[in-house]
Amino acid sequence: MYLDFLKDITFANREFFWLFCLVPLMILWYILRLKKQEAEFNYSSFEHLGRVRPSAKANLRHLSFLFRLIAVSLIVLVLARPQSRSSWKDVKTEGIDIVMSLDVSYSMLAKDFKPDRLVAAKEVAKEFIDSRPNDRIGLVVFSGEAFTQCPLTSDHKVIKNLFDNIEAGMLSQQGTAIGLGIADAVSRVKESTAKSKVVILLSDGVSNVGEIAPLTAGEIAKTFGVRVYTIGIGTHGKAMMPVAVYPNGQMQYDYVDVEIDEPTMTKIADMTGGKYFRATDNESLKKVYKEIDKLEKTIISEKSYSNKAEKFLWFAIAAAIALLLEFLLKYIVFKSIP
Repeated sequence: MYLDFLKDITFANREFFWLFCLVPLMILWYILRLKKQEAEFNYSSFEHLGRVRPSAKANLRHLSFLFRLIAVSLIVLVLARPQSRSSWKDVKTEGIDIVMSLDVSYSMLAKDFKPDRLVAAKEVAKEFIDSRPNDRIGLVVFSGEAFTQCPLTSDHKVIKNLFDNIEAGMLSQQGTAIGLGIADAVSRVKESTAKSKVVILLSDGVSNVGEIAPLTAGEIAKTFGVRVYTIGIGTHGKAMMPVAVYPNGQMQYDYVDVEIDEPTMTKIADMTGGKYFRATDNESLKKVYKEIDKLEKTIISEKSYSNKAEKFLWFAIAAAIALLLEFLLKYIVFKSIP
């Protein structure tokens, strides 16, 4: 087994093998040092010396130096960076492309979420992105029209920065065009070769504008094999939300009945194999995204080939053990008292 381990080993820094020249120098230094430590004494007769046998401790006195040589040799091997010639590794990835479609109409400034619906939706969406490190994610915003803020990307830092720039009323045409929000998102993911294609649409109202009806957009998603998860965001009853927006940017707030087209959003989710969720506060919104995260776990097992794999660890551990044994022998077992 040991030889099987070594036969696949190569070294990245072979120039460090020159350090093996230190080994014979260390041996020579050790021999010369022993000669200097030899002592002479006068004795009247050698007759009885023949029966004297060296103790086991005397026979093993060179063992600490042997461990030092082993340690130095192993350290040289570590510096030379032993590596495997090739290695196969099982890797599991999540092959999912997700486009998030976010309502940015002024009603998203309603205060039934803290601090408002839009800020809560953005923060939870960014947490969701962090939980999907292996997925490509895109971003669409919509109100009376739809706009692709970011195409599918694996650079999650970029898309999270774009979330920070989203503001209510950022699109020129106001209203709620759920159909366009879905259709634009589907157009960004329909050509994907991912194992799973998903749209997550979040809105707080009823579709009242747009060239594409919501159910028609749902049929388009179904045709291209895109699963749509719809989220209705808003409390039950009334909520404090903008009722007038002035040219200087000031807004007038009042309590307004919360109206969400849940039947339509449910139908869209059902026809595409997705699911409809209702979020009534910040915590329930977080739970919605966690539920979607659990549902979208299409794991793909694949082989990943790595040409090099570092193998210095066991040599380093062996060197440390050899140094420890040398220390114990030199300073405990063979410790000399002046």
